[in-house]
Amino acid sequence: MDQKLEKKQYNLDYIISKIITIITILGVIALVFFISVSLFFLAPVDSSKDTLINFLVKEGASKIQIAEELDKAGLIKNAFFFKFYMKINEQEIYPGTYKLSKSMSVDEIIKILNSGNSLENETITVTFIEGKKFISYVKQISETFGIPENNILAKLSNEEYLTSLIAKYWFLNETILNKDIKYPLEGYLFPDTYIIKKSASIEDIIDLMLTTMDQKLTIYKDEINLSNYKINEMITLASIIELEGANSLDRAGVAGVFYNRLQNGWTLGSDVTTYYAVDKNFDVDLSINDINSCNPYNTRGICVSGLPIGPIASPSLASIAAVIEPTKHEYFYFVADKSKNTYFSKTETEHRDIINKLKKEGNWFEY
Repeated sequence: MDQKLEKKQYNLDYIISKIITIITILGVIALVFFISVSLFFLAPVDSSKDTLINFLVKEGASKIQIAEELDKAGLIKNAFFFKFYMKINEQEIYPGTYKLSKSMSVDEIIKILNSGNSLENETITVTFIEGKKFISYVKQISETFGIPENNILAKLSNEEYLTSLIAKYWFLNETILNKDIKYPLEGYLFPDTYIIKKSASIEDIIDLMLTTMDQKLTIYKDEINLSNYKINEMITLASIIELEGANSLDRAGVAGVFYNRLQNGWTLGSDVTTYYAVDKNFDVDLSINDINSCNPYNTRGICVSGLPIGPIASPSLASIAAVIEPTKHEYFYFVADKSKNTYFSKTETEHRDIINKLKKEGNWFEY
């Protein structure tokens, strides 16, 4: 090959090599610059400020609007870069209120906004125990959801609200509006474990508990309709059995005792109704005045010949089922030992003899 041609070819290859080298270097510089800029804009605004801020993503807000709002709140360094980064990642952002801080990186913020776990959707698991009084549930709701007790009590005694519930739930009737009833919804809020939104209102919580009671009772609806007793009377008796029969393995048998007393014109003679009437805890003895007090709840006195005016606690499904499907027998008394074995008797003398026997054997249950 001609030397001049060889020299020209060499110069061309050299120039191309130089151009490639320069392009490569510029590309590396650009990449390093882009990475540096990205790391800067992806980094937290201020790592030392971890105070949480409530950030609202409005329904229907575009990513551009969200980026600008984040920038205004000082949660990101640059709105344009955030929009660009979001476009690359193709991440969805869901409406709601989220807790963000200036110590969060862009990736952390996007992850939270993409989770959908807004404050509106944040849940609390709460267990309402059977056999507890309505006021106990009120305190639990207040402490768990931050709703003042007075607000709850005012709402749940509001006649207009209660009337709307009567129209909605078949097992509620006008009896809950009786002015002598301490708490209209006593006994009707089903005790269970619930997963409830942290932002739930008192109406939401009550609706959930009443809906659950509806589901539990509907299974027995035909039997309830055929009963000689109204649903409010059955819930009232179930609440008594919940407390009287808590230490018995035979709640249906206990229900049978109370039905026998009712059908034979006896007073129920239930201590737990007196405790409710005088507002005492079970660890305190009842006085003669308590027992003889005239109160629409007290079945130990002479003022109430049948069932008390309303429920005295929230009954479990076991107690409700016992009332709906009681054991039919001829007993009027019952007592349970430490092992929850239940002993039934027809006369008070037999009843006393059983109690004395259990005491002698060290098998007598005491609160």
